This record gives sequence, C-alpha cells and structure tokens, in this order.
Amino acid sequence: MLPKKKEQPKEKEGLHPRNKHRERYDFKKLIASCPELRPFVRVNDFKDESVDFFNPEAVKTLNKALLKHFYGISYWDIPKNYLCSPIPGRADYIHHIADLLASLNPKGNKVPKGNRIKCLDIGVGANCVYPIIGHQEYGWSFVGADIDPVSIQSANQIIEKNPSLKGHIECRLQPNPKDIFRGIVQPDERFDLTLCNPPFHASAADAQAGTVRKLRNLKQQKPVKPTLNFGGQQNELWCEGGEERFIGDMIRQSRQFAQSCLWFTTLVSKSANLKGAYKALQQAQAVDVKTISMSQGNKTSRLVAWTFLSPDQQKTWVSTRWK
Repeated sequence: MLPKKKEQPKEKEGLHPRNKHRERYDFKKLIASCPELRPFVRVNDFKDESVDFFNPEAVKTLNKALLKHFYGISYWDIPKNYLCSPIPGRADYIHHIADLLASLNPKGNKVPKGNRIKCLDIGVGANCVYPIIGHQEYGWSFVGADIDPVSIQSANQIIEKNPSLKGHIECRLQPNPKDIFRGIVQPDERFDLTLCNPPFHASAADAQAGTVRKLRNLKQQKPVKPTLNFGGQQNELWCEGGEERFIGDMIRQSRQFAQSCLWFTTLVSKSANLKGAYKALQQAQAVDVKTISMSQGNKTSRLVAWTFLSPDQQKTWVSTRWK
C-alpha cells in the first residue's frame, strides 16, 4: 500500500519574495524547456513528481532546466565531479545583496540595474551561477575569480555560448591561492559588491563525513559508498581551517582594498563561525556590518556584509557611479 499523498505547501518557505523558485517545481514546464530532464523525472512514493537528488546527473540536468527556463540560458554544463550549485539558494543570495544596494539608492529604495553595477564573485566555479543570475535578473556586470584553471575554462565556455552573457562577465584566474583580492582587483578598479560562497569543510575527511550525513538524510539510511550528488572539487568543498579561517582571511585582506569596494559580502553557513567573523571585522575596523538571514526549508544560513566606507563616502560612491 502506497503512503498517503503528502500535502505540500504551494510555496517554499523562507525564500526571498523576488526569488523565481518560491513555487514548487513545475516539471511539465521544465521538461518543455529542457527535454533532457524527462528521463530523470519520476513519481515518488508520495505521488509527487520529483527527481532523484541522490543521482548527480539528475541534479545537474535539473539545474540545466532551471537555468534555461527561468534565465534564458541555452547552454550550461560543468565538468564531471565539479560543484553543481543549487539554483534557488544562489538566487536568494543575489536578491538579498540587491536589497543591500537598493537601501542606498536615493531613487526610492529601487534595486540599481545595468552594467554600471559591477560585482566580484570570489570562487566563481565551473558553474558560473552567481554571475548568470545576477546579470539575467538585474543586468549587473561581473568579474568571476577562481584558483582552478578548469573552472575558469568551463565558466568561459558558458559565457561564450550564451549571447546574453557575452561582454558582461569576465573570468580571471587567481595565480596565488593564498590571495583573495590581490591579483584579481586591478588598480583603480571599483566594485559595488563582492560575493563569496566559501569552502565549507576543514579537510577531505570532514567533507566526506558531511556528504554521508547529507545522503543519509536523503535516503534515510547510511550509504555504503559516499557519492557527491552536488559534486565538488577539493578547492570547492574544503580548505585548511574550513569556512571560519577562509572568511577571517577574506576580511583581513579586504582591508587592503577598502576603497575599491562599496560592500563586501560572504555566505556564512555555520552560525558558530559568526563570532570569529565579527571579531575579524572589528579588528579590520569595518565601518558598518550587516547580517542577513536566509532560509530554505529546514536549512538556515546567513550573509555577512561589511564596508569600510563612511555614510558620506557611500553617498558619494552612489552619486558618482550610479548615474
């Protein structure tokens, strides 16, 4: 006997009001946009259409369908075993930092749009998802930085094969893995925003243990062999010291580029890492710090944003650059 169909809410809880992924996936529309998705869609035990999130190929094809259907991206692919970012959460980040810029807009809290808004994505990855969503939603221009040449090559291929992205997103290889801004931000270059999804884990073993926990939740049992259903290379998943050290390093290094950026931002997945981030921001003498909560279902995370510019300097920045 099949379980009784579970009543699902019409909208996913916690997502930003402008997020296009608030409603449950309409697989008929997604398949119409991306027929490749059809073989991966099945009816689950609760008589709902879904994909097998345990299957990396299904997850990647779902992303391809979402990007094509909602953002007009005709070509999107990533190399095998590279990080396949969940689209709804990435879109939420973009919309929340758009609100951050809107709060400075003298024209009635409207999100500033167009190429004059320049963003730096630290760790753009092979998927190029943040620049795609940021440009397609708001017309912003992006520089994507990464330490991995394969990621840069993949992101560039996505850009080249989508006319709407060409000329609006530039990818740069970071030659020194210990540098975050130096070697990427050019003299006299200015960014309205930086964004980053830091490596989460502190070691390969930590990353594997996290994968086992995630898959156990999906399958309700302990998997025999861990499979990264969302993929990910070493530099995408872990670094020495994990998220806490990476964010601390980013904050300390951002001080050297205090006049080059209006707002620095980063995702902080572990709430326990906020204390260290706030301490680093205090030591770096950030002028203003904001923490923005984000949630998707049972998952909670937050953005931390900081600036070294005084309120008067922020006004001058907006009046001279956002005309």
